[in-house]
Amino acid sequence: MKIGLIGLGRMGMNMARRFMQGGHEVVALNRSSEKTNQLAGEGAAPAYSFKELVYTLEQPRIIWVMLPAGKPTDAAVTRLGELLAPGDTIIDGGNTYYKDDIRRAQELEEKDIRYMDAGVSGGIWGLEEGYCTMVGGSVDQFRRIEGIFRALAPQDGYMYCGEVGAGHFTKMVHNGIEYGMMQAYAEGFALLDDSPYGESMNFADLAGVWNRGSVIRSWLLELTGMAFHKSTRLEELEGYVDDSGEGRWTVQQAVDTGTPIPVLALSLFERFSSRRNDDFRNRLLAALRREFGGHAVRSKE
Repeated sequence: MKIGLIGLGRMGMNMARRFMQGGHEVVALNRSSEKTNQLAGEGAAPAYSFKELVYTLEQPRIIWVMLPAGKPTDAAVTRLGELLAPGDTIIDGGNTYYKDDIRRAQELEEKDIRYMDAGVSGGIWGLEEGYCTMVGGSVDQFRRIEGIFRALAPQDGYMYCGEVGAGHFTKMVHNGIEYGMMQAYAEGFALLDDSPYGESMNFADLAGVWNRGSVIRSWLLELTGMAFHKSTRLEELEGYVDDSGEGRWTVQQAVDTGTPIPVLALSLFERFSSRRNDDFRNRLLAALRREFGGHAVRSKE
C-alpha cells in the first residue's frame, strides 16, 4: 500500500521506516524539510505541503497523522478534510483524547471521509521491536488496510478494539497502567536504596535477576536495569517527572464512570509532587504539628 505520513518526530520517523521495511510506499511530510529530505534519501517520496501530499497519493488515499495531540492534530485533520475525497482515510496515530476522535469522525462523515484512531506504544525502540498498536474505527475499513498495522507491529502486536475512539481509549488505559507500574518499581528500588543493604547492592543486576522468571518481570524492568547500568544510583538526574496527559485522562474517565483506580490515580499525583519544591502542603503540615503539639519546625534561613 501507499501511505501518506504527516509528522516525522521521535516516533513518526521510525514508523515510516517500519512501513517501508514492510513493503509499503511512504509519502512523507514534516513541518521542517530536513527530516523529509532525510527520509527521502532512504526511499520515501517527499512532500512539502498538504496539497502535494494529497496529490501524490492515489485514491482511495490513506494518510497517517503523527503529530502532538490537540491543536496540531486538529489543524492537520481539518486541512486534510478540505483536500481529501470521499473514500479516503485519515488515521490519527498520536496520543489523542478519544472524545476528539469521535468528534472528528462525525465531522468527516459528512464528506464520506473515513477516520480511524491508532494508539501506538513502542517509543524509541519501535523500529527494532515493532509498535504495539490498538485500532479504532470501522471494522470493514480496518480489514481493508490491515496490512499497514501488521507491518507496524511485532507479530500479534496489533488489535482492532472497536468503533472510533476505542484505539485511543485503550491506549489511554495502557498508559495509566504504565504510570502505576513505573511508580511501583520506583518505590521498590527506593526502599532497597534506603535499607542497610542498599549501598552494596547492584540494582542493575537485581533488575536482571527479577526479569528471569519472577512474577514482576517486564520490559519496564529491563529498561530499569539499563538505566542502572548507565548510572548506578542516577545521581545526575533531577527527580522531576512530567506527564503526557493520558494519565490525567485515565483518572478523569474513572471519575466519570465511578471506577476505583487508586493505584493509577496516586501514581499520577506522585508525578505532580515531583515538580513542587518547597511545597505549600508540607509547610502547612509542619505548621499544624507545631500548633497542636508544639513540635519543632525548620525555618528558612
